[in-house]
Amino acid sequence: MNEAHPVVTDSICTLSEAASKAPELRGVTSGVPGLDELFYVTRFVDGKPRKVPLGGYPSYAVINITGVSDTGKSLMAEQFLVTQAALGHPVCLITLESPAPFVATSLKERAAALGIEARSIDKQVLIIDAATHTPLREDLLSLFNTLAYTIKQHKVTCTVVDSITGFFEEREMLARGVVRRFFHFLKKWHQTALLISQKRSGHEELSAEAAGGYAVSHIVDGSLVLSKVAITTRVEARQYGRAIGELVRLFRIDGCRLCGHNVHTHVMDITDTGVVRIGPPLSKLVGTTTDESGGMRWRP
Repeated sequence: MNEAHPVVTDSICTLSEAASKAPELRGVTSGVPGLDELFYVTRFVDGKPRKVPLGGYPSYAVINITGVSDTGKSLMAEQFLVTQAALGHPVCLITLESPAPFVATSLKERAAALGIEARSIDKQVLIIDAATHTPLREDLLSLFNTLAYTIKQHKVTCTVVDSITGFFEEREMLARGVVRRFFHFLKKWHQTALLISQKRSGHEELSAEAAGGYAVSHIVDGSLVLSKVAITTRVEARQYGRAIGELVRLFRIDGCRLCGHNVHTHVMDITDTGVVRIGPPLSKLVGTTTDESGGMRWRP
């Protein structure tokens, strides 16, 4: 045996040994209408396989949400945070884009739009302000120690990083290493987590590629891809059932390791109050009208 390259016997285990340590797979509600039922598990009923909705993100999954600006990424993450907090689960947001006071204002607005009393979640939402505190952006070990302390002290179950791209902007060759360190840390601490990643405008709209190339999507458990289409031709107007000059947002799940998922591209909507909703697949889209909340009402 080569002592410089030893056999690591502790890394070897049987399927049953590994499975005995696996946490129960369950749904963690996203707070986004129309999204929870798009994840499912297979169960045998009367000897036949059936798809059973999971009811949310797979528990302990690390999910990448990617898209260009103004597609609803942060809104989806905020809906997740305030919904989980309202259910009594402590949650943590690591913010790199806006200082904590501005994020707090946005979270309170999102709670109000969902009918959640802001006072009911005040103590359940923890914010780590990496936008203001430079050492947290430049030293991942310091950030991880801070997050570990927050998880232990407050029994945090869900974490959002907005955005993961901020940790390797202008240094995209480091992206894979950064994302992998986050992934393994969040797995170790049994977090159901969302990583927000920015897509360059030059990337294909409905691909999972983000800044840093495919590093994010290849490492995480699954990706949600958000995009938007400006209606500029009559063909597009007929296709989407919208007038020329209007904007259509699209959504799809780009793979999930932990459970089954819907594979179709769906229409997505952001209401006037800033609530993201997932609509029908494009294949079932006949036309839309606008409801009283300012969002789209889909006709069956």
